[in-house]
Amino acid sequence: MREYTVAVVGCGVGKLHLEAWKALPGKFSVRMVCDLNAEAAREVAGKFGVPETSTDLSAVLARRDIDIIDICTPSGTHAALSMQALAAGKHVICEKPLAGSLAEADALAAAAAKARGKLMPIFQYRYGNGVRKLKHLLDKGIPGRLYLATIETLWKRLPAYYNNPWRGRWKTELGGTLTTHAIHAHDLLCWIAGPPRSVFARTTTRVNTIEVEDCAAAALTMADGSLATLSVTVGAMSEISRLRFCFENLTAESSTAPYSPGSEPWTFIPANDEVASQIEAALADFRPKKERFTGQFEDFHAALESGGEPPITIGDARGSIELLTALYHSAATGAAVDVPLGPDHPRYQGWQP
Repeated sequence: MREYTVAVVGCGVGKLHLEAWKALPGKFSVRMVCDLNAEAAREVAGKFGVPETSTDLSAVLARRDIDIIDICTPSGTHAALSMQALAAGKHVICEKPLAGSLAEADALAAAAAKARGKLMPIFQYRYGNGVRKLKHLLDKGIPGRLYLATIETLWKRLPAYYNNPWRGRWKTELGGTLTTHAIHAHDLLCWIAGPPRSVFARTTTRVNTIEVEDCAAAALTMADGSLATLSVTVGAMSEISRLRFCFENLTAESSTAPYSPGSEPWTFIPANDEVASQIEAALADFRPKKERFTGQFEDFHAALESGGEPPITIGDARGSIELLTALYHSAATGAAVDVPLGPDHPRYQGWQP
């Protein structure tokens, strides 16, 4: 088994990634922390026992002893930095959103197809054993047809959160609470229910004095004909994330943990005793994984060793970007938006105003 070397780029969410990398000794070794703020890089590196720091990404990319570039920088930089790291022959992990447009996502997919390294977007909510139990039941065909899903992302972000150079701005954050906060829960919706086919959305800015939206509501028709609603705000006094799926044979409800709704406990309410027995039997062979970033990174290691696809693909990230594009276009035009979206769509080059 090979141990892969990592450089973490960005000291914000990068700290959470470092916790996960350090939990997988023998599979990964973090050699460097890179950040434009040299003091922040030194502080984070010292906390996690990382031997080197840098403020120069080009110099990091030139290092032959670095296998993986882990991009945890502000959203508006993700696509360009991912492209740069792929061109340098590195494996790339990139935080959400992977790109600021469908055009950028498609360009990254084309570049990754020719690159020596693999590109894996981050969607760590999929690595919660509660939602994975629901996926396990779906794979066995137990839930039946989906009727309705409700997805709530109700968080609290007040002026101090936006008091930095990049948050709350279209150019640097690429959007508001849909892009930054709810994207994970909305990815879980599509992971469980499949892609949307029609999107109708409303957005507004009511909580903070910022450029981008901080409240949103949307109604979706999914490809299987089921319906879904999305509710998002950063003005909640009690923070929760909550997912409910009403199927033909069961209702599945997540926990309300705001930042890990995929984790247990999940509740599965059966339609009858027979379904209850099927659920119990199916879950008897469920095998839990490490959760969140640690689980995703461990599966990435397996993909690198086998030469297979990363556990979360550019196509997965493109789906989230397509949903964002449809949500923002609907909110701007007041009309429902049919999905999928192609290069002829007016916002293919970006949803930002």
